Amino acid sequence: MDFFEAQARAKKRTSRLLALFGLAVGGTIAATYFVTIFGLRYVDEYQPRRSGEATYAIERSGGAAQTTLWQPRIFAWVSLGTLAVVGAASFYKWREYAGGGHVVAESLGGRRVDPHTTNIHERRLLNVVEEMAIAAGTPVPGVYVLDEEPAINAFAAGLTTSDAVVAVTRGALEKLTRDELQGVIGHEFSHILNGDMRLNIRLMGIIFGIICLATVGRILLRT
Repeated sequence: MDFFEAQARAKKRTSRLLALFGLAVGGTIAATYFVTIFGLRYVDEYQPRRSGEATYAIERSGGAAQTTLWQPRIFAWVSLGTLAVVGAASFYKWREYAGGGHVVAESLGGRRVDPHTTNIHERRLLNVVEEMAIAAGTPVPGVYVLDEEPAINAFAAGLTTSDAVVAVTRGALEKLTRDELQGVIGHEFSHILNGDMRLNIRLMGIIFGIICLATVGRILLRT
C-alpha cells in the first residue's frame, strides 16, 4: 500500500465530510424555513387576521389570504435563529469537551487504567501506549478501557497532545495479540499527531447542535 496515496485519500474524505456537514446545516435552515412558511399559511387559512394586523407579507387571491413562498425577512430570521440554536448548543458541547479527552472517554463509559495494574491485558496495553508515545515524541496519553464493549474498536480523543487519551474496547484488549494491539494503538496515535481528534470533537459539537434543533422542533410540534 502506498502510504502517501492513502493519506491523500483520507484528506479528501475529510474535506467531503466537512462539506456534507455544511450541507446538513444548510438543509436544516431550508427545512425550518419551509415549515415556518407552511405554518403561516395554515394560520392565514384557519385563523384569518384583520387587515393590517399581519406582520408578514400576504397576497389576497379570490378573497383568501396566501402567504408568499419567498419571504426574505422571514428567511433571514429563520437562518439567524437556526444558526443561533446550533451555535449555542455546539459551543456548550465544545466547552464540555474542552476539559480534555478524558471527558469524552468517561462520557462513553470508559474506565481509566490504573498505572499500577496487575492485570496482564491492561499491563500490556499500558506498555504498548508508552512505547508508541516514546516513538512519536509525545506525552503519554491517558489510557481507558470500555469494559462493556465486546467488539474490537478503539479511539483517540482530546484537543492537544497534552490532554489526549487513547481508549480501547474490552474486545480489543482481550482478543488482539500484542502486534495487532500495537497496530491499533499506532493508528490512534496518527489521529493524535495529525489533529484528527480535534476535528472530530468539533464535528461532534455540530452534530449535538443539530440534534438540539431537532429536539426543539419536536417540542414545538407537540405544543
